[in-house]
Amino acid sequence: MNADDNKIEPTLDGAPAPADLPPEEAEAAAAANEADLAASLSELEQLRARNTELTEQYLRAQAEVQNTRRRTDEEMAKARKFAIESFAESLLAVADSLEAGLAIQDAKPEQIREGAEATLRQLKSVLERNKVVEVNPAAGAKFDPHQHQAISMVPAPGQEANTVVTVLQKGYLIAERVLRPALVTVAAPPQ
Repeated sequence: MNADDNKIEPTLDGAPAPADLPPEEAEAAAAANEADLAASLSELEQLRARNTELTEQYLRAQAEVQNTRRRTDEEMAKARKFAIESFAESLLAVADSLEAGLAIQDAKPEQIREGAEATLRQLKSVLERNKVVEVNPAAGAKFDPHQHQAISMVPAPGQEANTVVTVLQKGYLIAERVLRPALVTVAAPPQ
């Protein structure tokens, strides 16, 4: 007996099998290995099919994301382009009033003033409807650097320091955001 007589050879599933198996056991082992191989191949095919399915789902999802992004970009571009449309439409009535006033050749100063005041009211109404709010602080109001811009500090006897003395130009907010700060003079601290 030599060393090769007791040699154990591995099978397809990795389990060692004696080299000297009786034919019935060898056939049973081969059949078991074939069944395992068939099951493995079947499982491999299922995994490949699932992989293909998941790849297709991924590609569809990617396409949907790109389409959504494109549609969103288009909608945002349209919104930017036409956002001012409502505001501009509101201002057309103000322009019409100004043109009508200028069309009168021999208007009296009182008529011109009345027309200008009516047009100003109309303009203020349009601004308010479009959330453009006037910033016109009263004298003595606390200086607010978020809504006011100090042009100078002036001595103001009897008035607290850092309060508004005069408004040189009104400011405006749009939807609570500063469109233009009010230009003001501010009371200087006492010396």
